[in-house]
Amino acid sequence: MANTMFVKVILLAMTCFVLSSPLANAALSCGQIQLSITPCIGYLRSPTPTVPAPCCNGVRNLNNLAKTTPDRQGACRCLKFTATRFPGLNLPALAALPTNCGVNLPYKISPSIDCNMSCA
Repeated sequence: MANTMFVKVILLAMTCFVLSSPLANAALSCGQIQLSITPCIGYLRSPTPTVPAPCCNGVRNLNNLAKTTPDRQGACRCLKFTATRFPGLNLPALAALPTNCGVNLPYKISPSIDCNMSCA
């Protein structure tokens, strides 16, 4: 099952990379972003009291890489796109993920976020 999930994530990352022209000007590709959060998928489907360390490491890494407004908006669009492609994600756990990993974001990640307004 883990192999199938990994293949799906890689395919999704490649699709996102090819199709996401708004990310073309950003330094981060959607594929990089998705690889950072891949360790979070299991947690976001079945949350536990503690977020796994590899997931939080990916969240912190992504936050450290997304310094410019275009990078933050691109990461937001990629995360929004990815969240809509994985059925069964626990949306409250997704929204709380940055906080639970000690990352301070001024917005909650959700499939309905306006990346142009929230991530500027």
